Amino acid sequence: MKPTILFILHMPPPVHGASMMGKYIHDSQVVNETFDCHYINLTTAKNLADIGKVGLRKLIQFVQLLSRIRKEVKKLKPQLVYVTPNACGGAFYKDFVVVQLLKAMGCKVVAHYHNKGVATRQNHKPDKWLYRQFFKGIQIILLAEPLYADMQRFVKREQVLFCPNGIPKSSPTNKAPQKGSLPHIFFLSNLLIDKGVLTLLDACKQLKEQGYMFQCDFVGGETADMNAECFKRECEQRGIADCVTYHGRKYGEEKLTFFQQADIFVLPTFNECFPLVLLEAMEQGLPCVSSAIGGTPEIVDEGKTGFLVPCRKVQPLAERIRLLLKDETLRKQLGKAGRAKFEREYTLPRFEENIKRCLEICLLKE
Repeated sequence: MKPTILFILHMPPPVHGASMMGKYIHDSQVVNETFDCHYINLTTAKNLADIGKVGLRKLIQFVQLLSRIRKEVKKLKPQLVYVTPNACGGAFYKDFVVVQLLKAMGCKVVAHYHNKGVATRQNHKPDKWLYRQFFKGIQIILLAEPLYADMQRFVKREQVLFCPNGIPKSSPTNKAPQKGSLPHIFFLSNLLIDKGVLTLLDACKQLKEQGYMFQCDFVGGETADMNAECFKRECEQRGIADCVTYHGRKYGEEKLTFFQQADIFVLPTFNECFPLVLLEAMEQGLPCVSSAIGGTPEIVDEGKTGFLVPCRKVQPLAERIRLLLKDETLRKQLGKAGRAKFEREYTLPRFEENIKRCLEICLLKE
């Protein structure tokens, strides 16, 4: 008999890292053939702008979610329940209730984190007490070793397993350089301040003032932080509207076209765990410049597959981009190393085997 696992996870929409990984698990032949899998969607947000908001609709959905979880646990009697909780804020309080319900029903629980923030609330009451109760007696899966520091006050090292994300393989590019064409910088994420949008615009301003020629393409959804009109104003105020363009959301082949046109991938994010877009860029053979936060130091090897810069610092970001703009040979060298690392560590089959291993270990633990 295959072990029964109840997965309580986020599924798209909306599309973000945790929901995409939830979809990959849900659709995984490896996972579904190894275990008797059952799934409940933890998502209550209708879109990205709805994430974190509280309202009557969400409260009703949450009560319904608890009722469904209770019924499924009673019916299935799972050997393991897998959840993807939030680390802090109102969403953590909701997930706290879910996990406490599971514990009260005698379930063995593993929490797979795609976010961080425990350390930001660990000295606040009642959060400190809630964290102690939440982490007691459960297993934890993290995306990278550096992320353990976020919760080490409440979680013993032996409770933790590590499983890096992975993505489906597309068609890596082997584009020939176009004579006379400008180097393309590529940013792929939603227009959120925390993704470093304004930091990159400030870096582009510096580079243009220093006489560098380039085209910077922004692709991603509009948000409450910034819409297309606001982005245009920010570019005009910096005098970079002629070399920076916002293209909106792009998916599938359209998104791949931007990767194919790009020479440098930049994500100066402020608050990230394990950005899937960095894996996409590495697969396409692009050197990556990103912030040295969360799990990015495990993804981007400094000076080998790209560069890591201090969070929110414009000058170091501009300097690293400048280095790549000047040196096409270096761009190719770092991009080639990044693609090789992707093939070794971050493909979807590799992730499926890693998550299967983690779940098997959790099932064996007392």
